[in-house]
Amino acid sequence: MVTLNIKVLGFMLIMLTVCALTNGDENESSSRPPTLVKIVKGKKMCVKDWECNKLSRFCCNLTISDFFETYQFENLFAKRNSPVAHAVGFWDYRSFIIASSLYQPLGFGTTGGKKMQMKEVASFLGHVGSKTSCGYGVATGGPFAWGLCYNKEMSPSQDYCDDYFKLTYPCSPGVQYYGRGALPIYWNYNYGKIGEALNVDLLNHPEYIEQNATLAFQAAIWQWMNPVKKGQPSAHDAFVGNWKPTKNDTLSKRVPGFGTTMNILYGDNVCNQGDVDSMNNIISHYLYFLDLMGIGREEAGPHELLTCAEQKPFNPSSVPAAAS
Repeated sequence: MVTLNIKVLGFMLIMLTVCALTNGDENESSSRPPTLVKIVKGKKMCVKDWECNKLSRFCCNLTISDFFETYQFENLFAKRNSPVAHAVGFWDYRSFIIASSLYQPLGFGTTGGKKMQMKEVASFLGHVGSKTSCGYGVATGGPFAWGLCYNKEMSPSQDYCDDYFKLTYPCSPGVQYYGRGALPIYWNYNYGKIGEALNVDLLNHPEYIEQNATLAFQAAIWQWMNPVKKGQPSAHDAFVGNWKPTKNDTLSKRVPGFGTTMNILYGDNVCNQGDVDSMNNIISHYLYFLDLMGIGREEAGPHELLTCAEQKPFNPSSVPAAAS
């Protein structure tokens, strides 16, 4: 796995170099190479510079950096480098954009028109802001300005080692699998599964997530883009409208929209509990981010699409989420 880690780190260094070159003058679109367009089986496919560099229909759309710039990231996470924050200097815009480049050819932030693209980025970062915040009601700058305050759980209550998965994702001796990252990862089986997907040995080295912001964002976007179990939607598909609910979903009050992204990511830790603060905090971050990005919270849609208060969970907490 050491060789794999070196390859990953090498890729990141290359991306940093490319990003520095292409963003040397962010106002000059001429610094970017022209979009390569091909027609494949009657469908338009594109490759667009380093940020969307795999032949994909999504790369024919705007890339994330076309509509989401450094100043907007700074506005969304304005207090993350305050002296009282717990991850000062760790998170930055460049790490997010580099991480997103792995998923933009798959539709992350590149699905639909500009408005939908912006809404998905606001939605994803709204989750991130809520789950990494150290803000509170009377905090300087308001309670929603403190996202990315953390990159790890500060006082773990346990090791989060589940021996149920000892054959597939055995716990490494002395390793703790407490929450780390932009969408905090818990438990050995989740570190193992995400590590396999990213080709990084997170099962034996979960600390990599709290040491590299690009990797932390990659892990978070992977969670957003992939379903917890086969046959279920990803948060991405539920948000952008790719997912078509079944009759059982409808009876369970699960509908495409922001509310269902909470169901997928957190299950009954947040959803099917009525109008609870933990759910409303995530929604409020999303609405706040829509405003700051210039979209406006009125574009979020009706309340029934925002909430999961009465949604039955896809994966009840009594059953391990990664069991299948």
